[in-house]
Amino acid sequence: MASGVAVNPDCLEQFSDLKLKKKYKYIVFTLNADNTEIVVGKTSTSTDYEDFIKELPETECRWAVYDLEFEKEGAGKRNKIVFYSWAPDDAKIKAKMVFASSKDALRRSLVGIHLEIQGTDFSEIAHEAVLDKAQRGH
Repeated sequence: MASGVAVNPDCLEQFSDLKLKKKYKYIVFTLNADNTEIVVGKTSTSTDYEDFIKELPETECRWAVYDLEFEKEGAGKRNKIVFYSWAPDDAKIKAKMVFASSKDALRRSLVGIHLEIQGTDFSEIAHEAVLDKAQRGH
């Protein structure tokens, strides 16, 4: 089910800057005020995963991409671009529905995602949990 929400072209430009130019470490996406368009909420160059986590509100939905860097045994340094779908348990039901139905429009337009994480609480997006999935290649 699609929501008819458009993806602002700026989302794709910023994603390209993260993916190709390594200009950002992460990007947080949200909906504009009238829920008609997906927009960039925040970009950051911070390499501290905790800074990224702080950008995901406890009661509001967001999407994000994070350029995860990690060591893979026997293969050295690796990078995977991770897509996050953040829908905390405490978010309003209507917001969760709009975000869920709008996710595919954004996700399909971001080419080059290696891993997708769905989070409803902070334990699901903890660095260790995401790192584990990335190392296993899921």
